[in-house]
Amino acid sequence: MKIESYLFGGVALFFAVTTFVYGWWSDVEPAGTAALTVAFIMSSLVCFFLFIQYRRRGTRPEDHKDSEVQQRSGPLDFFSPRSIYPPLTAVGFSIVALGVIYGVWIFLIGIGVLAAGVLGFIFQYEERDG
Repeated sequence: MKIESYLFGGVALFFAVTTFVYGWWSDVEPAGTAALTVAFIMSSLVCFFLFIQYRRRGTRPEDHKDSEVQQRSGPLDFFSPRSIYPPLTAVGFSIVALGVIYGVWIFLIGIGVLAAGVLGFIFQYEERDG
């Protein structure tokens, strides 16, 4: 993940320079500067996450030129075969987006549905070991 960290570091650097130049030349328009600042922060966050993952786990088989496919084989993680929570979360997010457009009461209903979906994701397999 070291290469990916460098990649997103370059993206963050690009957005930092672009934010500075845009903010310097456009005194009147703060929305673009704010959007570029958010893009810089988000790419910096991804860069930081990937760098920390590299420091914790080290190199992967993909990082070596002489690695074989078999070195990465095996189970990756546990994924739920049948779960209602991904569609529930999507519906909740859609209702939240409609609530932003049409009214606070729809937004609040959407927050409830979204919270149910996210909490279901979190606690679906809490009794599962590993």
